[in-house]
Amino acid sequence: MAELDQLKTEARKLNAKATQAKMDLHDLSEDLPTNWERILAVAQVAHDAHAALMAARARVAEAEAAASAKA
Repeated sequence: MAELDQLKTEARKLNAKATQAKMDLHDLSEDLPTNWERILAVAQVAHDAHAALMAARARVAEAEAAASAKA
């Protein structure tokens, strides 16, 4: 169960990072064409953050399924 709690904590932290990356991308888009040179870098950060979040959510789901199977 401790492992599941750790995975959930990691997922919450990654969710916060992904949300911030989404907001950074949104803010950049509102300021266009100013700082247009940053589009790829900011988008890559958002992509990576959301990819990490989706992977963490999958690990949480797997751990929850394993815990349910044991119960």
